[in-house]
Amino acid sequence: MVAYLSVNQKVCILGAGSWGTALSLVLADNGHEVRLWTHKKEQAELINLSNMNEAYLPGISLSKLVVAYDNLEEAISGIETIIVAVPTKAIRDVMKKLKPLLKQPVTIVHVCKGIEPGTFLRISEMIEEELEGSSMKDVVVLSGPSHAEEVSLRHPTTVAVSSKNMEAAEKVRTLFMNKHFRVYTNADLIGVEIGGALKNVIALAAGVSDGLGYGDNAKAALITRGLAEIARLGVRLGANPLTFSGLTGIGDLIVTCTSVHSRNWRTGNRLGKGEKLDEILGKMGQAVEGVRTTQAAYQIAEKYKVSMPITNSLYRVLFEDVSPKDAVDELMMRDKTQEMEDYVNIFGIEV
Repeated sequence: MVAYLSVNQKVCILGAGSWGTALSLVLADNGHEVRLWTHKKEQAELINLSNMNEAYLPGISLSKLVVAYDNLEEAISGIETIIVAVPTKAIRDVMKKLKPLLKQPVTIVHVCKGIEPGTFLRISEMIEEELEGSSMKDVVVLSGPSHAEEVSLRHPTTVAVSSKNMEAAEKVRTLFMNKHFRVYTNADLIGVEIGGALKNVIALAAGVSDGLGYGDNAKAALITRGLAEIARLGVRLGANPLTFSGLTGIGDLIVTCTSVHSRNWRTGNRLGKGEKLDEILGKMGQAVEGVRTTQAAYQIAEKYKVSMPITNSLYRVLFEDVSPKDAVDELMMRDKTQEMEDYVNIFGIEV
């Protein structure tokens, strides 16, 4: 049997939500000491007292190697690897707090999925911008089809890591890799981040379709044509088109569009059943990244003149109060097109 375990390290995870907590289990299984940081003192105390994070992963016992902190300076003291697992809208604020506290070289691993509206920056770019001039060494992204609920149960999961410095990505792969959690490397940083972000947009749309009661035919079409949109925009931004056929493309898209674990699918499903977005988000209790990313994707598509009809229709539902039924009708009645044109335009091949 091949051994993947790295030398035991001390690792800090910023964000004690479901995903950060699930990753703490993966790291602890590999023998690493994990500091799980939350800005909520009560949450940190409860995690350490109960050895569980009931608010986000109910019923899952944490390893004794996982200790929660609410003091950021203490949490990162002596740490060489910091995992960022906070909602994308909180990244800049958390990085601003982190920057003056960094006293030693660190590798930042982000496990977030989104694009910033207005700036159109990917997560790694936001982190680099905020930590410029600090002792940060590299930014690595970890992404792929990976629901926290299933990772916490140690169900087989595969993801990919990427970075401008693939040596750093390889070290992060070794940090996480075990018999339950398989990690691939992919040198296409842009594609990995774009695929992870935009699949949430299509998952919202898939949820809307299911909420309207449209069934499997409609969902298959959304996933297929949604992948074409993701690849179309990704390639325009510099991604390798082949990345979208992998884990952080079609893999992540399938899992997010088809699972009840997906907050984006659940949000879309409730929209399709007639609930209002503000009401849904108020009850959700966790970030629904696809809403913010839909706004960013719509803006980017407008700027670069990229055709993204599903994204455009979803944008109208989310931000212009168009009914889901009307948006689907308009989407279905667009001008006729040739499906294979996408293969020529995206992959550069004749068919």
